[in-house]
Amino acid sequence: MAKLYFKYGAMGSSKTANALITKFNYEERNMRVWLIKPSIDNRDGVDLVRSRIGLSAQAYVVTPDRDLFAEFAKTEGYDVIIADECQFFIAAQIDQLRRIVDEKDVPVLCYGLRTDFLTHLFEGSRRLFEVADSITEIKTICACGKKAIVNARIDENGKVVTEGGQILIGGNDSYVAMCHACWKEACK
Repeated sequence: MAKLYFKYGAMGSSKTANALITKFNYEERNMRVWLIKPSIDNRDGVDLVRSRIGLSAQAYVVTPDRDLFAEFAKTEGYDVIIADECQFFIAAQIDQLRRIVDEKDVPVLCYGLRTDFLTHLFEGSRRLFEVADSITEIKTICACGKKAIVNARIDENGKVVTEGGQILIGGNDSYVAMCHACWKEACK
């Protein structure tokens, strides 16, 4: 029986590396993987998923108006779907992935952030918490050694930012994972 998985973590927890390793493991067993990512994530090119440790793969780009169930129905023979940066999918797209699991019996593994730089849930993450069969945290640590749960946005001087839009695409130069106590202290 297929399941909908949500594997989340703070920035720097190796979510994308885990997604790409999982893709490799399926392909090593001659299984077909549909690797997808939201169009807003264009850090490494429009159709590329790349981890900080150097792993990369081509991905199918999903725009907010795209119906994932309909797109999947057009494909032939995928054994699994792996979604990177799933927090950027809209709720309806998470429901479409849920439908693929339920009606097509294909497992869907979603990797992404839980919350933004102000600790608010992303739309896609919220929906995954509501409908996923399995929810797993991929842990990382703060500079102090405690478990990091906040994706602190930083400016060009390394100072924590507490205002702005929910989405700012960036990597290690724009965000740092922190425990809640260190983030609160940095926000003062």
